[in-house]
Amino acid sequence: MTTPLHVVFAETDLEALATAPGRIAVIIPPEGKLDAGARKINRMTRGTLARLVEAAALNDKKPGDVISINWPSGMVAEAIDVVILPRSASPAESRRAGVNLSRLKGDKPLLILGSALRRPVDVLLGVLLRAYDFTPHKSQPKKDTAPKDPGAVTLMTGRPDEVKAEAAPTLALAEGVFFTRDLVNEPANHLTTTEFANRIAAMKDLGLKITILEEKDMEKLGMGALLSVGHGSASPSKLAVMEWLGGPKGEAPLALIGKGVVFDTGGISLKPAAGMEEMTMDMGGAGVVAGVMRTLALRRAKANVVGLVGIVENMPSDRATRPGDVVTSMKGDTIEVINTDAEGRLVLADVLWYAQETYKPRGMIDLATLTGACIVALGHENAAVLSNDEGLCNAFLRAAKTEGEGAWRLPLGPGYADMIKGQIADIKNSAGRPAGTITAAEFLHRFVQEGMPWVHLDIAGVASVKADTTYAPKGATGWGVLALNRLVADMLEES
Repeated sequence: MTTPLHVVFAETDLEALATAPGRIAVIIPPEGKLDAGARKINRMTRGTLARLVEAAALNDKKPGDVISINWPSGMVAEAIDVVILPRSASPAESRRAGVNLSRLKGDKPLLILGSALRRPVDVLLGVLLRAYDFTPHKSQPKKDTAPKDPGAVTLMTGRPDEVKAEAAPTLALAEGVFFTRDLVNEPANHLTTTEFANRIAAMKDLGLKITILEEKDMEKLGMGALLSVGHGSASPSKLAVMEWLGGPKGEAPLALIGKGVVFDTGGISLKPAAGMEEMTMDMGGAGVVAGVMRTLALRRAKANVVGLVGIVENMPSDRATRPGDVVTSMKGDTIEVINTDAEGRLVLADVLWYAQETYKPRGMIDLATLTGACIVALGHENAAVLSNDEGLCNAFLRAAKTEGEGAWRLPLGPGYADMIKGQIADIKNSAGRPAGTITAAEFLHRFVQEGMPWVHLDIAGVASVKADTTYAPKGATGWGVLALNRLVADMLEES
């Protein structure tokens, strides 16, 4: 997998600045006061930083902005990056500073003078998340050309051991985000249903308990809804379960549930050709769940969480489910398939029911690139949030806001539920275009048992995007890993 930049935590050594290669980041607050490290650089560069302050160059800058001084005299470094950041900078401002440093870094080493930083770990997270690049399918350099070294990030601080310990969960979080991005970016001929399950199974080495249910297992359980989606594919459908039991023994876990359609042609209700190549990201919900579970295991979270992902491929063939077919869910409800391109809810319906029957969780959160209607409503700025429980929903929204991941709540209600009543079966899998995101959620709501707190996250607009975001280049964003990790920490580990 793509690994985050290597981070070194070092004791502050101002004498080493003269010979440090690459780029050196120095923190200066908006009022222009120079700390010891900045004063040292100012002397070595014959007053460059003082002149910058005197020229009022900082006045129109926002917290987190960076001014670069290229090829400074008196130093080996090829650039001094002056980071404008107040001592009281917020987490978002600190991460923004890291993002801007990461954009400038390239493949050069980066040394951050961190003694003036109140939130050095947030700056590091910004650097790490923005430094992602998905390259496994690009041609390798010629044998006589050494591959580029991305260069380490060194954080100089007066308390390196303490900051290193503080940063450990953040480094785990960055790895979890990268794992999600890799999965979502991966082409479908490489991330087959079997390969996806194998990558999840490999996480047993991190301490996760992994269970992979095969088609025969799901047939015995009566998962006719999930299995119907993969009928047309030569790739076998699977249900992967990841258990992390780091909390009190016997305490009910939080269940995270993801839609894992490794490629979605739409099935017999075939999608238009234009843009179909983007459907490699239709396993985005499962990718987020896998990334969160990796994060929890790496940071040894003191919480009980189980991740369940239904992994299928939706293809047209002589075996594929047809519009008008009726399938039976694990719950026992019959479903009239109106549109085979409304397949994700069929997968989730059986996984939701299995999660409740098997783990009796304290609550459930499902994630899915479920509806195009979500993109029409919210664009690429926010995921849609729908829930039957104020407490769990509000806790998630707070976590998402804290982490800067856009999320907006939409309503549920009996009127929307009536729209999916079936004519020849209990329900139908599509109610058409009106309120498409909400009726899809109401379909899932039917498979949530009485009294079970549940949140549905439609991440169709945020899982993968066509332009750079704050923390990621275009493509997979890893949206949701930060927020769900925060939710687990706040809800399960702080009590």
